Amino acid sequence: MRILLFLATNLAVLVLVGTIFNLLGFRGILAANGVDLNLQALLVFCGLFGMGGALISLLLSKWMAKRATGAYLIEQPRNATEQWLVATVGELAKDAGIAMPEVAIFPSEQPNAFATGWNRNAALVAVSAGMLRHFPRDEVRAVMAHEIGHVANGDMVTLTLIQGVVNTFVMFFARIIGHTVDRVVFKTERGYGIGYFLVTIVAEIVLGILASMIVARFSRWREYRADAAGARLAGTGAMVGALERLRAGQAKQDDLPGELTAFGISEGVKGGLMRLLASHPPLEDRIRALRGGA
Repeated sequence: MRILLFLATNLAVLVLVGTIFNLLGFRGILAANGVDLNLQALLVFCGLFGMGGALISLLLSKWMAKRATGAYLIEQPRNATEQWLVATVGELAKDAGIAMPEVAIFPSEQPNAFATGWNRNAALVAVSAGMLRHFPRDEVRAVMAHEIGHVANGDMVTLTLIQGVVNTFVMFFARIIGHTVDRVVFKTERGYGIGYFLVTIVAEIVLGILASMIVARFSRWREYRADAAGARLAGTGAMVGALERLRAGQAKQDDLPGELTAFGISEGVKGGLMRLLASHPPLEDRIRALRGGA
C-alpha cells in the first residue's frame, strides 16, 4: 500500500509539472542554442517539482496517513475510551483556538501519536492503541495536547513550505553543477551528455543531505514548541511524565511510516551525524527544556 501511495503521488506530481510547464510556454531547460541553460525555465521547472510535490503530499496527507497506518477514524465512539478521547481532543482544540480535528486510533503497540492535515482547521490527530492501553489518561491527554500544539502552530504547512523551498534549490543547483561539469570536464558541446546526468545525481544526493539538515533543524525546534503547547494545555507535569514514559520505552523500533516520522511524538535518539538529520530532539533534552520552563 505504501509503495502504491508513493507511486500515485509521484505520478500526480509529474502530470501537474508537465502540464503547467507547457502552459507557461517552456519546452525545456536548455536555451534555444542547445548549449546554455535557460535559468528562468530551470527555476520554474525545479520550483514546480519542489513545491508541487510538497504541496500535493500536504493536500493528500490525511488520506495517506489513514491508509499508511491503518488508522480507524472515530466517527461515532464505540466505547468509553473512544468517547473520552474525542471529548478530550475537542476540549484541547477549543482551548487552542482551532476547529475540531478528525480523531483516529492506529493499530500499533508502540506508544506514539501524530498530527497531519493541510490546514489548522482541517487536521487529523491520531494515537496508537498501545498508548491508549498503557499510558495514564493525563499523559495521553498531554500527548494529544502536544499534537494539537503542532496543528495550532501550523507546523505541517510551515514544514511543507520549507521542504518545498529546499527541494527547489537542491534541484536547481544540482543541475547547474551537472551542466557546468558536463561542458567543462566532459566537453559536451550541445544537449545533455552522460556527465550531466551522473554529476546531477551525485550533486542532488550531496545537496539533499545538507538541505535535510536545515529541514531537520526546524523540525526539532517545532518539537520544543509543541511540547510547550502540550504543557500549557495539559499541565507541565503530565507532559513531562509522558515524555519520561516514552524515554523508558524508546528502545522499541519506531513503526510509523517514514513520511509520518516527523509528525510523531517521539523518535529513537540518534548520535553523531545522524543526530543532525533527526526530526526530533533527544527526549532528555525535551524534558530538560520543559522542567527549565516550569
